[in-house]
Amino acid sequence: MFKRIDHIELLTADPQRAVAFYTGVLGFRERERMRIPGTPFGPLDLMYLELGDTTLEVMCFPEVKRPIPVRPAEVRQGWQCLALEVEDMDRALDALKAKGVEPAWGPVKRPEYARAEIRDPDGNPIELRQWHRA
Repeated sequence: MFKRIDHIELLTADPQRAVAFYTGVLGFRERERMRIPGTPFGPLDLMYLELGDTTLEVMCFPEVKRPIPVRPAEVRQGWQCLALEVEDMDRALDALKAKGVEPAWGPVKRPEYARAEIRDPDGNPIELRQWHRA
């Protein structure tokens, strides 16, 4: 009945900065942009980004007063992060460092996997995971 995750939504106050990060730093490709008029919060700008068969929907209400409240950093109910699988953790972290992105923590290396976390420009956590499968 259920097939896969269709997309992940990311609400941001600065969509150009978010799109630049996800395309320029993480390698997503921009698929489409659209504006939905007449929501209760004014128009909604949507940008669809793809990485493999994963879609990230970047959302912004451009007429909402700034700043948009950012979720608290402590553990909370609900989604915790976006996780991206990488081929080689050390190479991925080196490539990110060359683009000015430092890990928030890690890498933690275990026999089964390596993990690290970075943050997007809005402070949202992005886990990086390299699986060591035989």
